[in-house]
Amino acid sequence: MNRIIKTTAIAAAVMGSVSVAQARETIQIAGSSTVLPFASIVAEEFGNSMAQFSTPVVGSGGSGGGLRQFCQGVGENTIDIANSSRAIRNGELENCQANGVNEVLEVMFGYDGIVFASRADRGAFALTPGHVFAAAARQVTVDGEVVDNPYTRWSEIDAELPDQEIVLVIPASNHGTREVFEEKVLDPGCDSLGMDGDACHSLRGDGRIIEIAGDYTETLARLDAQADAVGVFGLSFYDQNRDRLQVATVDGVTPSLETIGSGEYPVSRPLFFYVKGEHLDVIPGLAEYTEFFLNEMVSGYGSPLEDAGLIPLDDDERAEALAQFQARTLVTGE
Repeated sequence: MNRIIKTTAIAAAVMGSVSVAQARETIQIAGSSTVLPFASIVAEEFGNSMAQFSTPVVGSGGSGGGLRQFCQGVGENTIDIANSSRAIRNGELENCQANGVNEVLEVMFGYDGIVFASRADRGAFALTPGHVFAAAARQVTVDGEVVDNPYTRWSEIDAELPDQEIVLVIPASNHGTREVFEEKVLDPGCDSLGMDGDACHSLRGDGRIIEIAGDYTETLARLDAQADAVGVFGLSFYDQNRDRLQVATVDGVTPSLETIGSGEYPVSRPLFFYVKGEHLDVIPGLAEYTEFFLNEMVSGYGSPLEDAGLIPLDDDERAEALAQFQARTLVTGE
């Protein structure tokens, strides 16, 4: 991760602006659609296991949306945790600091893969980043010339692909999944076609790319409504709907817990949540929830989160994540 992290002790006395949070006893969480099902399971288990604390309230809104809420300030009317399927950006951290959120604690808790899924009753896809870029880009190279994207069917890109209309349902820019989609799929696909720069992320505007700002249930609804659509979302969401969907291979590798955990599947990423340090000594159960989340019985191998599709941290990673949180390690930017 391209940033410097320093360790500091959070002062026992909290800021006066946080004191109003004493009236709130329920942890408030928002953010990533990918992290949402994992955090919801943990919140329910935490409420059942820790009767002295209220069950946390978990919302969605995408990684970017959750971090914007998180960085709005400190106090009762601001959330305590932002879930994210990508690392916090420097600009977001600067926004936090500008609003008085100076104690941002990063917790990495596992891994997930990004998959390309379609209806089980349609053709099977064996994709490469080049295929996806050729389907999605505003401009592509044809016979050595850069032209407006002429492709309307997958089979026009590669005769081995299904003879289906190109309809690609992708997360909007408020989702961390979108950033990973661009970095791990569009960028190498763009490079494979001899293109670079802004062209790599400039998508076609003829209706074949559908951007979803909401959660993955909206993507699934699009796949139900448009038979040829291919949707982009996390492996864990696919696992919950594998009775109605099929998943594409990427570079010949089928996404699974094993291929993502080993690094063989090329489109994978770590998952995070961010804790507001100013709230730790004020919101009941906030520190306990974080440590509960990192417990091996909750998010390790054989845990409810692995059953839900999470690729767990190994023992050393888990110990490091817990030690960093307990030391109140703060993210400070690059």
